[in-house]
Amino acid sequence: MTQLAVDYGAALPCSWATAAIQEVAEISPKVDVSNEDDDRSVHFVPMAAVAEDFGGLDASQLRPLRDVRKGYTAFEEGDVLFAKITPCMENGKGAVVPKLSHDYAFGSTEFHVLRPGDAISEKWLAYYLSQPDFRHVARQNMTGTAGQLRVPAKWLSLAGVPVPPRAEQSRIVEKLEELLSDLDAGVAELKAAQRKLAQYRQSLLKAAVEGTLTADWRAIQGKSKESGAELLQRILKERRERWEKKQLAKFAEQGKVPPRDWQAKYVEPIAPNLTDLPPLPGGWTWASVDQLSIEQKYGSSSKTSEDSNGVPVLRMGNIQNGEIDLKSLKYLPTDHSEFPALLLEDGDLLFNRTNSPELVGKTAIYRSEVTPCSYASYLIVVKLSERVIPELVAAFINSAHGRKWIKSVVTQQVGQANVNGTKLAGLAVPLAPFEEQERINQILSEQRQNGAHQATMIDRGTKQAFAQRKSLLKAAFSGQLVPQDPNDEPASALLARIRAARESGATTTAKKRGRKAKEKT
Repeated sequence: MTQLAVDYGAALPCSWATAAIQEVAEISPKVDVSNEDDDRSVHFVPMAAVAEDFGGLDASQLRPLRDVRKGYTAFEEGDVLFAKITPCMENGKGAVVPKLSHDYAFGSTEFHVLRPGDAISEKWLAYYLSQPDFRHVARQNMTGTAGQLRVPAKWLSLAGVPVPPRAEQSRIVEKLEELLSDLDAGVAELKAAQRKLAQYRQSLLKAAVEGTLTADWRAIQGKSKESGAELLQRILKERRERWEKKQLAKFAEQGKVPPRDWQAKYVEPIAPNLTDLPPLPGGWTWASVDQLSIEQKYGSSSKTSEDSNGVPVLRMGNIQNGEIDLKSLKYLPTDHSEFPALLLEDGDLLFNRTNSPELVGKTAIYRSEVTPCSYASYLIVVKLSERVIPELVAAFINSAHGRKWIKSVVTQQVGQANVNGTKLAGLAVPLAPFEEQERINQILSEQRQNGAHQATMIDRGTKQAFAQRKSLLKAAFSGQLVPQDPNDEPASALLARIRAARESGATTTAKKRGRKAKEKT
C-alpha cells in the first residue's frame, strides 16, 4: 500500500484512499505546440513570477512562441506547478495555472508540472503540495550538489497523497478556502503593518538627521553653549593632540629626539564635500566621518567555525534594521592571533562595505551585546570621538540621505557592490551640538523600543497565522475539516475504475483539456 508523504498521526476516514501521485496526476505532461505558428504569443512565467507560499502566479508576460519553444517547460490551465530546486521549493513557490487567454504558458525548467486526473482536483493537489510538512519531507529527499539540490521526479511521482471522494474534496476545498481567506486577510494586515513600521523608521531617521525631530526642543532651549562648528573644531584639536601624543611616545620608545619638523607630518582628515548638501538647522554643521573618527579598521578574514566556546564574530547578516542581531553567530578561537586588535569596543560603528546593492551600507552600533566580540572582513569598524554619539552617525547612513550617498559612490563587481574605507571616511554627516545629540538619541532610543515591541507583535501574529494555516491543512488532509457523507462514492471505487481503465488502455491518468482537446470536442 502506498504510504502518505505526510504522517497526520491518525487513520484516514474509511471512505478515503491513498494513492501515489503518479496514479492520480500526470508528471511533466506533454503540451503539443508542434503545429503552432512561431509568431503567436504565449504566456511566459519565470520563477520570479510565482509567489512564495503558493501565493499564485503572474501570467501577464507574453512572448513569441519561437522564443520559448525550446529550453522552457510548457503547461496549461489547471496544471499544478511545484518548484523543484532549492530554495524555491522550501519557500513554497507553486501555483495552480489559472485560465489562460493564450492557451499555453511556458516557464522555468525548475518547475515540476503535474496534471491531475479524474481522481483529484487541481486545488486538492496544490493545497497538499503547499503544506510545510510536505515540503519538509521533499527537502529530505532532494538530490544534487549544494545550491543545486532538486526534488527528483521519481520521488515526487511515488509520494503518497490522500484521496477522499470527489464530492468531499469539493466540500473540503470550499471550506478550506473560506477559512484561509480570513486568515490571509489577517496576514495581509500584518504585512501592511510591517511596511508601515519600516516607513516610520525611515521617516524617523530622516527627521532626526535633518533636525526636525528636535525643532521644538531647540525653540525652548535657545542657543547652545557650543555650536556644532565649535564642537567640530574641538574634535579636530583633540584629534591632532592624540596623534602628537602617540608620535612622542614612539620617539621615546625608540630613544630618539623628535626632529624639528615632526609635527608637519600630521595628515589632516578628509574634509567633507559640501556640494549639493541640504541646509542644516542653526547651530549644526557638516563634518566628514574621517574628521569625527579616531580609527577605522577592516575586520577578520580568518575562517570561523560553529564552536561556541570561541569568540563570536559579527558578520553582514548580524546587522538587521540598524541593530545588532545575535542570531547565526560564527566563532574564532579565544587565542586567535588577531586578538585583541580586532575585538570590538562599546560604541563601535559597524559598516557593511560589500553585498548586493540594496544591502551594502547596512550600519549598526555595537553596544557590548556580547563580550568579547570580533567582526568579519566585510565590515568596517569606525571608532568615533567621544564628542559624537555614534547612533546618530549610524542613523544618517541608514537614512534615505545615506542610501543616496551609497548609491553615488558604490562600485559594482560581479554580483556585488562595494564601498571602501576611503569613501566612508569622506562621507559628510550632520553634527549637532552635543546636548542636542543627546536629546535626539533619547528620542530615537524610545522610538526604537516602541518599534521593536510592534515588530515583535507583528512577528508573533505572523507565526500564529502560519501555525493556524498548518493546522487547517492538516485537518483538511486528515478528514477532520468537514463531516463525511455516507452517500459519497468511496475513493477506492473511483481509483479501482481508473486503474482498470488504464490497464485496458481505455484512458490516461490525466484529463484531456486545453485548446486541441476543445477543438476535437
